[in-house]
This record gives sequence, C-alpha cells and structure tokens, in this order.
Amino acid sequence: MTQSIAEIMTEKLETIIITGSAQDAAKKMSDKDVSSLVVTDNNNKPVGIITERDLVRKVSVKDVNSSNILIKDILSSPLVTIDSKLTIEGAADTMVNNKVRHLLVIDNNNIERPIGVITATDFASYLKENIDMDEVNARILESLKEQ
Repeated sequence: MTQSIAEIMTEKLETIIITGSAQDAAKKMSDKDVSSLVVTDNNNKPVGIITERDLVRKVSVKDVNSSNILIKDILSSPLVTIDSKLTIEGAADTMVNNKVRHLLVIDNNNIERPIGVITATDFASYLKENIDMDEVNARILESLKEQ
C-alpha cells in the first residue's frame, strides 16, 4: 500500500516572525532541535522558510553578525507546499523538481494552516524502515551482469 506524506511527515512545525534576526532563528532552531522554521508575517501567515542551510550560506560564510541580519533578508520564498494526501514518491518528485530540502505540508490547499513539514531526513528514515537492501543489491548485481 502506498503511504501518504501525512504518515511520514514531521508534525513538529516551528515558526518565527519575519522581523526577527538570523540569531533569533538560529537560537530557536537549536532550542527546538529543528532544521527549519516557517517564517510568518505579523498576521501569523506563512510567507517563507528559513533553514540551517540559509543561515550557513547567507550569514556564516559572509562573516557578519547574525543579530544584525533580518530574517526577511535571508528567508527562502515562496514556500513550496504539498498536500498531505500526496504519495511519498510525489513528494520526492516535488522536492527534486523545486530543488528544495523542506516541503511544507498542507491540507485542502490551506497554506495559512500548515500541518507539518517533510525533509530529506524524513525520506531517509522512511527508506531505512521500508526498503529491503538485499533486494536492491540483488537488482544492482543483476543489472551489472547484463552490461
């Protein structure tokens, strides 16, 4: 049976307001043990996402003070979303096609109330639990024999 994203997504969805600093985001990610935060506007509407990768590429490597960098200047936007009923394969395609590592999971096209997030780590956990590596290795060996 094909699983949906809702079955493997991370429901631990943390947010941060767009007017915060990169330092605020890094501290919250550390405190909450998450790799991303949904960025919201003053009306609590999701407007983007900030990830650990954003912090490294847009703050750390530039050797700037993270308390002086605003989230609004480094967030990733627009949000890439998927419906919770989508298959895992469909979500993987969406992630690859959009070149993102975090997908915001929503129900009924309601972006204002996201229900979770799916990350590359969620896919890895799913594969670890559901893929028979002996079967995969046998297919690889068979493929090599045919060449």
